[in-house]
Amino acid sequence: MKQFRLFTLAAILIVAAMVLAACPSGQTGDQAPATTEAVAEPTAAPEQPTVAPEPTAAPEATVAEAEPTEAPMDDAAMAEGMSFGLESCDGFDGIVQKVVAVDDMTVEFDLCKPDPAFLSKVAFSAFGIQPSEWIESTGGTGDLLDHPIGTGAYMLDSWNRGDSIVFKKNADYWGEPAMTDTLVFRWLTEGAGRLLELQSGTVDGIDNLSPDDFATVEADSNLQLLERPALNVFYVGMTDTFAPWDNVQVRQAIAKGIDRQRIVDTFYPAGSEVASHFTPCAIPNGCVGDDWYDFNVEEAKALLADAGFPDGFSTKIYYRDVARSYLPDPSLVAQDIQAQLKENLNIDASIEVMESGAFIAASSAGDLDGLYLLGWGADYPHITNFLDYHFGRANVQFGDPHPEIYDLLEKGGQIADPAESEAIYVDANNAIRELVPMVPIAHGGSGLAYLADVEGAQASPLGNEYMAAMKPGDRAQFVWMQNAEPISLYCGDETDGESLRACEQVTESLYAYEINGTAAQPALATSCDPNEDLTVWTCKLREGVTFHDGSAFDAKDVLASWQAGLDASSPTHVGNTGAFEYFSTLWGLMNVPAQ
Repeated sequence: MKQFRLFTLAAILIVAAMVLAACPSGQTGDQAPATTEAVAEPTAAPEQPTVAPEPTAAPEATVAEAEPTEAPMDDAAMAEGMSFGLESCDGFDGIVQKVVAVDDMTVEFDLCKPDPAFLSKVAFSAFGIQPSEWIESTGGTGDLLDHPIGTGAYMLDSWNRGDSIVFKKNADYWGEPAMTDTLVFRWLTEGAGRLLELQSGTVDGIDNLSPDDFATVEADSNLQLLERPALNVFYVGMTDTFAPWDNVQVRQAIAKGIDRQRIVDTFYPAGSEVASHFTPCAIPNGCVGDDWYDFNVEEAKALLADAGFPDGFSTKIYYRDVARSYLPDPSLVAQDIQAQLKENLNIDASIEVMESGAFIAASSAGDLDGLYLLGWGADYPHITNFLDYHFGRANVQFGDPHPEIYDLLEKGGQIADPAESEAIYVDANNAIRELVPMVPIAHGGSGLAYLADVEGAQASPLGNEYMAAMKPGDRAQFVWMQNAEPISLYCGDETDGESLRACEQVTESLYAYEINGTAAQPALATSCDPNEDLTVWTCKLREGVTFHDGSAFDAKDVLASWQAGLDASSPTHVGNTGAFEYFSTLWGLMNVPAQ
């Protein structure tokens, strides 16, 4: 069952610093899939839980329902074995070589390199488990995007596009039951509008208060304010496959020609700070190496002149109009950057506002030809979550990845002790500073507000508030209002926080993050234990768990869920965009066709 003890962020980060490190992932060439292997001696089944939940029927929902999956694998099926992956790690830049069902309640992950951060990574919501039959019947797309079938404390009831998502309590939940029968997600772009909804009592909690509204909430006895730690970064991105961003002097001129302190002082709430490095300093090794460039207009102009642009040039500023903890007021910040570029560097920048999903897809693919405003919040408290995702060899959002950066990251990511890897991250941070794939602007403080009678109110440092553990007074439903509508509810192929938070209420991963914290703890697995060199992780699955459609959870579901994300040759590797960015950047896709 989930543990609800709360730890201080400082204590969590100290523990994380001692035990976590992650390995790089990357684009791959041709790899041959592994053949199905026989299992000679299956391990013993885990002990049955004291109380096994009884299956219930799926809820009556306005979305399409799936047929229950089949029973756990029989002895004959297990005698043949079940796995997917690669024959060997030769020529593969990723981490996971093979995933094997040792028996119907045991799954083994065979890795190509040590991964001390394995548990913290598998806890992430992008790796949620759904029934194998549901994944296969949808073909990895279609209804799978709109209707997740999970094992969580809430199940999807209906998604009213453009208005709300309704979740119902899972009466058959294996863990601590939800405290409220009905959960409703709503969304509104404007911070003032979200606060008005809260003040009027039509919602119980809201995310990302506007900076000017902190004092208003603090002064209102009917409300409560919770501040979220600034484990995030806002940056201005550039893609070097487009001119003039292919010239490092132009990128360096942008780095020196924007007054970042002015942006933070004008548009960010208390608790925010100018970014000295891409990674927040609370993360071990995040701020080793040289600080970012100081604001210096004369040096910036000289760099532009040397690059052949003494009179500036024209470009665009792309953004999505969605408030996030790292960017509380994107439209005003975009306008200020536009004004600074003109005033300081004679760069004429037009502003292009994009729909959220289209913006994420285009920026991730490296398809934006101008500057773009984006950011990142911690998924787990380790430097690999910030640097490997953005600057590893698999990420093309800034154009051609730089081996001067990712070679170092691949070395540092295999070292568990931050003190031992510090020198590597000094060089990596300095290489990012020299090559300027982007300009880090701020680590943004942010706030959430709730009605005063909401019990267990949360402000998760990871932005993954768990609604089942909050009780809205004596009301029968909990209404949450965030900044934007989810893009889809298949979070194996999504990266935006609004989608991920919704998925987390329904689907679960093998491990889960502690409520309001960052420590990883057992969820659908009762344990995942490594071998001595951290290259094989054996996960014992939780007995007696049922999906929302009444079907039993077993190893087939783990393999189907992971294969859909990891194996580019799988017919279910479709999703929404097809990028599967978290699978790609945290683990590395296998069987990627040669370019």
